[in-house]
Amino acid sequence: MFLTISTTGTPELPATDLGFLLHKHPEKAQAFSTSYGQAYVLYPEADPGRCTAALLLEVDAVALVRRGKGKGRGGAPDAALAQYVNDRPYAASSLLAVALSAVFSSAMRGVCNARPERAARPLPLRIEVPALPARGGTDLVQKLFAPLGWTVTARPVALDAEFPEWGDSRYVSLVLESETLTLAEALRHLYVLLPVLDDAKHYWVAPDEVDKLLRAGEGWLPAHPEQKLITSRYLSRRWSLTREAMERLELVRLAEADDSEVEEIDNAVEPETETEEKPTPLAVQRRDAIVEALKASGATRVLDLGCGQGQLVQTLLKDTRFTEIVGVDVSMRALTIAARRLKLDRMGERQSSRVQLFQSSLAYTDNRLKGYDAAVLSEVVEHLDLPRLPALEYAVFGAARPRTVLVTTPNVEYNVRWETLPAGHVRHSDHRFEWTRAEFAEWAAKVAQRHGYDVEFVQVGPDDPEVGPPTQMAIFSMSTAKQATTKEAKAA
Repeated sequence: MFLTISTTGTPELPATDLGFLLHKHPEKAQAFSTSYGQAYVLYPEADPGRCTAALLLEVDAVALVRRGKGKGRGGAPDAALAQYVNDRPYAASSLLAVALSAVFSSAMRGVCNARPERAARPLPLRIEVPALPARGGTDLVQKLFAPLGWTVTARPVALDAEFPEWGDSRYVSLVLESETLTLAEALRHLYVLLPVLDDAKHYWVAPDEVDKLLRAGEGWLPAHPEQKLITSRYLSRRWSLTREAMERLELVRLAEADDSEVEEIDNAVEPETETEEKPTPLAVQRRDAIVEALKASGATRVLDLGCGQGQLVQTLLKDTRFTEIVGVDVSMRALTIAARRLKLDRMGERQSSRVQLFQSSLAYTDNRLKGYDAAVLSEVVEHLDLPRLPALEYAVFGAARPRTVLVTTPNVEYNVRWETLPAGHVRHSDHRFEWTRAEFAEWAAKVAQRHGYDVEFVQVGPDDPEVGPPTQMAIFSMSTAKQATTKEAKAA
């Protein structure tokens, strides 16, 4: 198996920086042992103007049979022969993807202490894979790579050049070119999509493959138009793993959705309040209402569930009565942005001891969420499909069980007052639903009854006499009897 990665450069930014980014010196040919053979990294060319790194994988067919999934198939002579005589040593597949991950692990993570600014910057890249199995042909190759910013050239490989009437094989010669991607992004694309195109893996797909897929797919897979096909093929069509991955990807996609539509509405001038004084944006009014409700509850240790880019966490940090503030989000990208917003790397020790950010999915129980005074779900529930709400409900109200839970969500009745919002549209393209006041009250009452909470409602924003406020907030407070039971259980 063979793959090359090329880039061009200038005297100020020489192409040979590729050696730093890959952590492999251009003047050396290096060898690495893998479970299925030997991998080599060498540089056919290494000049300031152009540099090419090549990865060559020599597969040990015997080791592949002894350790791979193909072991023990039937016993027929043809089947036994096929284990040793096949395309595995030559055509790019999961074997090459694993070698990429092993040999270029730091580059795939975007880590380069010697040239950090180059690692974070897009490069002019050209990647060539001479023999790539593509179950789906050149059309599928285009569908997988083009949405990621690649210019794709995929040429079918003939079964036999001397007999063109035999037609094309299932292999293509692939060239990918881009000037908008970082090297780390390019490597992660290859790591996922090479085995997807081959539609086979050389090892048993275990549950941890879901985590591998989400790590490598971070930043691009949640919004990919062929997400379902990629996920299914990568996980060898294991239904349970595919379903788990799709659910987690959907949560990530919602969390990473562009908030521009929400911000445009939240920061718009209220229809009835056009005065000389600049009105307070709805987003600020919402955060202020949340802070006041938290103060009234007496909470000092607070969870911001679905914290996004950390706006509420930043607001809570300004009030010293909140001694511990935890931002939780399924998206690592959102958490990274939140950390930058909060300037965690420059925060003093005393201040930083009050705040932490960690990744978690609200569709699953997480023991780290237990024991807090209050939890906030601010503009979160409407981003989930209705069938997923019971899972969130149990994770928050049934498992984590904070004394107070605040839930804010849009009031769909108020949408008619937004002049910029077309009739019949929700406020954000990622909203799965928007409730009326009666629908929200009905849902909240049932949740409270099931889990031993009392609930009251607060209006956020101007209260229109006909359609109500733009935002509705439910304040769930654990009932006295339940609090007593909880204390007794802890004491026992």
